[in-house]
Amino acid sequence: MSWFDAIVLAIVQGLTEFLPISSSAHLRLVGEWLGSDPGATFTAIVQIGTELAVVVFFWGDIVRIIKRWCASLAGKVPKNDPDVRMGWLIIIGSVPIVVLGLLLQDLIRSQFRSLWIVATMLVVFGIILGLADVLARRQKTLQQLTVKDGIIYGFAQALSLIPGVSRSGGTITAGRMMGYDRPSAARYAFLLAIPAVLGSGGYEMYNALTETNEATAIAWGPTILATIISFVVGWVVIKFLMKWIETRSFMPFVIYRIALGTLVFVLLAFGVLDPLSGPAI
Repeated sequence: MSWFDAIVLAIVQGLTEFLPISSSAHLRLVGEWLGSDPGATFTAIVQIGTELAVVVFFWGDIVRIIKRWCASLAGKVPKNDPDVRMGWLIIIGSVPIVVLGLLLQDLIRSQFRSLWIVATMLVVFGIILGLADVLARRQKTLQQLTVKDGIIYGFAQALSLIPGVSRSGGTITAGRMMGYDRPSAARYAFLLAIPAVLGSGGYEMYNALTETNEATAIAWGPTILATIISFVVGWVVIKFLMKWIETRSFMPFVIYRIALGTLVFVLLAFGVLDPLSGPAI
């Protein structure tokens, strides 16, 4: 991977990670335009940068949740404290993606990266997001988040293992379908993603560090630069999105997803795009 390719992919990652339009789909498509699929390893590691942007943006909330959750284990804070409940709900909601991510590793690295699947997920989940945002009730806040809702959120996040679904898009859609308002759905989606993204990125980084196959060894210089750039761009996008959803709907993103997915279908049908090009790690 060249330095130029890494910079372009980093900007794309930062711009698309938190918008409900699927960063993995965009990395896959832009990678194709640059010459080849950047691969699941590069994608997972660069996502660490954008997830660190979440940590910085929600630092106060994260520190408070961790402190009160730990204090509850020692009996110093009641277990029904809102921050304690949120800590447990993030843990519970993270289980589905951890289990399914380990079970479906081979599919994630191969068939799931087919552009036919990417295009289908962009369109299908774009429509579902649009319907959920328009038709769902909008009464619930994170104070009303239950264990059942946390598990549903968790399985919705696990769908993001398929490029084109979108981590934020899947979880926000689930939240809207369950009646949560837009800021609450987005906030929990971002907090829930922290363990999953940092865990998968760390796992892929460990594999890359211990990789002995020169043909698949990752280019560390460009990858580290891409991670830093994705952090900066990602922080700006989080700030924009949290402000946007206070007064506006997700419909522009729905239209964009459907249009992009349709374009990919057309390009695949005419042989312009290769649905399963090999990764260029």
